[in-house]
Amino acid sequence: MSRRYEDLTGPEIAEAIKPSSILLLPIGAIEQHGPHLPMSVDTVIAEEVATAVVAACGEELDVWQLPTLSISKSNEHAWSPGTLYLSPETMLAVLRDIGRSIATTAAQRLVLLNGHGGNTTHLGTALRELRLAHGLKTFLMHPSLPPAYGGTSTEEELGMGIHGGLNETSVFMYLRPDEVDLSGAERKVPERLAENTHVKFGGSVSFGWLSNDFDPDGYIGDPTGASAELGKQLFDNAVAKLAEAMVEISTFDFGR
Repeated sequence: MSRRYEDLTGPEIAEAIKPSSILLLPIGAIEQHGPHLPMSVDTVIAEEVATAVVAACGEELDVWQLPTLSISKSNEHAWSPGTLYLSPETMLAVLRDIGRSIATTAAQRLVLLNGHGGNTTHLGTALRELRLAHGLKTFLMHPSLPPAYGGTSTEEELGMGIHGGLNETSVFMYLRPDEVDLSGAERKVPERLAENTHVKFGGSVSFGWLSNDFDPDGYIGDPTGASAELGKQLFDNAVAKLAEAMVEISTFDFGR
């Protein structure tokens, strides 16, 4: 049986979506990823990971996959012609409207599965907004926590494989091998930032940045050693970790 929300008929919603149901919303982006990757990277990764997580635990935990939100807050790439993005205000309004729609069902839990690092701060705000407006229990998870927000990156990239780097390129190469062109890839790591103690990606002091602040090609990291084999390992590890997290989400309460 499909566990895609959009495959249900209208009358089936009342029967299939229960208070125990977890609704999983993949969120991607359509934005430049340098000359070696297509604009669809974040959307493809978010949707494929969501699909695999639902396949792993959907029946057991009553997880339903919502349609992927493929255009999101990508204004750090606004300098690049063709990038599709919502303003922060519009992004939050869209999430509010989705939450309002979900609140008409019996579901009590909404999980945002974010494939685009630039959404992270905004989605954290949305969790509380949706909780306040609609009483939903809301959660945010990532295929891997973005390095700019404390996640790990490779030692060779000095912890700064932020966008279009080794890991992201490898995962996409595993998922869509025919859409990767490593002939256009180079090392694009802002080495000088690694010397800082506080003001750096993942440091104790955050800073505003656009993707072309460090290099006109707009990607940050070193994708030159990317491989589908590494991508498969990263993908499988992410799915296993997120399926494990879903178990806790399925029983989460506030302890009252």
